[in-house]
Order: sequence, then structure tokens, then C-alpha cells
Amino acid sequence: MNWGMIGAGLVMGIAAMGSAIGIGIAGQGAIGAWKRCYLNNKPAPFLLVVFAGAPLTQTIYGFLLMNTLKGKVSSGAIDPLMALALGLAAGLAMCMSAVAQGKAGAAGSDALGETGKGFTNYIMVVGLCETVALFAMVFSMIMC
Repeated sequence: MNWGMIGAGLVMGIAAMGSAIGIGIAGQGAIGAWKRCYLNNKPAPFLLVVFAGAPLTQTIYGFLLMNTLKGKVSSGAIDPLMALALGLAAGLAMCMSAVAQGKAGAAGSDALGETGKGFTNYIMVVGLCETVALFAMVFSMIMC
């Protein structure tokens, strides 16, 4: 059994699961904010889609790291158990980043839908959550 390839698959799968959960959470917040806007005869800001879609990027980071791990495992440049551990740890970090990003996006949707103000502040917090996934990807690539 090639544990390194399992690690490559895990990083992609776990990151994608986090994206799905985060998008679901942020999407619920956006839909709720739109509903309140409609009920109050206010314009529903399309910009809330940004919050709902933000956790999708962790899937891209998982894909990029998966490809790096696959190449390193295939060439023998990394120990297979190290690749397994790296894939699992980085995948979980990306997953939790996406979940946190979804929660921040839901709160941002609620606030922007209610007030129509503060998008820049809200998206900064969403971006901070994103940074965790970027760091996990880059530092894992350095470890390879």
C-alpha cells in the first residue's frame, strides 16, 4: 500500500469537505440575509455571494498540495509516511479554515444585509480565515 498517495488523496478530500461545510454555513447566512431584505422591501445585495463562495478556495489549495505530494511521492523525494502525515495535517488545517471562513461569511452576510455597510471590514475577517489555509499549503510544500 502506498501511504504517500493516500496522504495526497487525503489532503484533497479533507480540504474539499471543509469547503463544502463552509459554503453551506456561509450560504445559509446569505440566504437568510436576502430573505430579510425581501421581507423588508430592501434591495438584496448580490455581493453576499462573495461570502458564500469564499470557502471554495480551500479545495484549490488541497488540489495544489495533492499534486505536489503526488509528484514527490512518485519520485521518492519524500518518505511515504511523512506524505501521509502531511496530507492529513494540512487537509485538516484547510478544512477548519474553510469552516471558520463559512461562519465569518455568514456573520458578514447578516451584518451587510441588515446595514448595507461594512463590506470591507467583513471581508477582511473572511480573508484572515483564508490565510490559515494558505499557510498550511505553503508550509507543507516547503516541508516536501
